[in-house]
Amino acid sequence: MNYKEIEKDTKEEVDKKVFIFPFFKKRRKKYRKHRESKARAKALRTVFKDKKSHLLDLHRACLGHVSPVTSPLALISQIQRSGGSLLSQLFDGHPEIHAHPHELKIGNPKKYIWPQINLSDSFEGWFDLLFEDTVIDHFEAGYKKMYQYKEVYPFIFLPSLQRKIFVKYLNSVESIRLRDVFDAYMTSYFGAWINNQNSIGEKKFVTAFTPRLAMVKDSIESFFEVYPDGRLISIIRDPKNWYPSAYRHDAVIKKDKYKDIRQAIDQWNENAQSMVGNKERYKDRVCIVRFEDLISDTESVMRFMAEFLDVEFDDVLLRPTFNKFSIKANTSFNNAKHGIINGTLSRYKTLREEELEIIEEMTRETYSMVLQGVVKFQ
Repeated sequence: MNYKEIEKDTKEEVDKKVFIFPFFKKRRKKYRKHRESKARAKALRTVFKDKKSHLLDLHRACLGHVSPVTSPLALISQIQRSGGSLLSQLFDGHPEIHAHPHELKIGNPKKYIWPQINLSDSFEGWFDLLFEDTVIDHFEAGYKKMYQYKEVYPFIFLPSLQRKIFVKYLNSVESIRLRDVFDAYMTSYFGAWINNQNSIGEKKFVTAFTPRLAMVKDSIESFFEVYPDGRLISIIRDPKNWYPSAYRHDAVIKKDKYKDIRQAIDQWNENAQSMVGNKERYKDRVCIVRFEDLISDTESVMRFMAEFLDVEFDDVLLRPTFNKFSIKANTSFNNAKHGIINGTLSRYKTLREEELEIIEEMTRETYSMVLQGVVKFQ
């Protein structure tokens, strides 16, 4: 039977042939199946070619199901190489928390300078100021914390969708306040993160890590102006363990921020002094924990963190993850393991005796002072 000839027939002609030629009834089902199959294949080819339409459909679907993110921000901040990334990854996956998956880089002109929003500017101007370029790199190449790691995690994020959600949210606000701009940004960020595995459920806090922001008095003042219900978490690391990590990381990324030991320890002292000042000024909205406690007594520290943020303790807080995937530590030393590394407590063993003496001499008073304000777990 030649299907091409049959396809020229109208439905009435086919039915007539079926009536006149009984043997054709046997082929009717096969013929109809062929026509349906061919029509379906043609339709699919059209659909597969229409990439722009798919993107628009995805935008419409996401815009129709936007979940506002108006929770306060719990900011993790202190000098680099002190455990900020680790704590951020421990919050990842908690059902009552929106955990920002990378460093929060909304600052301008540097990430540790809290952005200043002029409420007379346009929605698009605000978005351009706050937008984090890193989402483009992680979307295109995948996410990995250290460049030498082979493990890469998918990060499906649509910047064009983020802008649309940002504008849509603000259009729904009758009288825009400073906080609304940041709520719009967080709503747009988590709304445009397509493969976020923790998007469902009521969230009490957004957590995020930005190194050094807490060291800038004006920045932390601006942070609490936007988030009077926010929280600041700072981690103090023993300078004898901090310096080897900072120095080694400098070498890995080919910078010399911490090359000179005295200049490096001056920065550590500045960081410690800012913690004391922040605690005195903002009281119960600030907590300081020891890096050594976070490593050696993780459960006690994270139970305290759950209480500090008024969320239920969950075992997910004991395992560093990225979008619920187990992840290796952000360390400049060799590491083949996932989870928490106890070896970070003995980095001081890599230092020479004269280096240890310099650190002890330069930090003795400041370290003693900041330790008076840390949370005690033993």
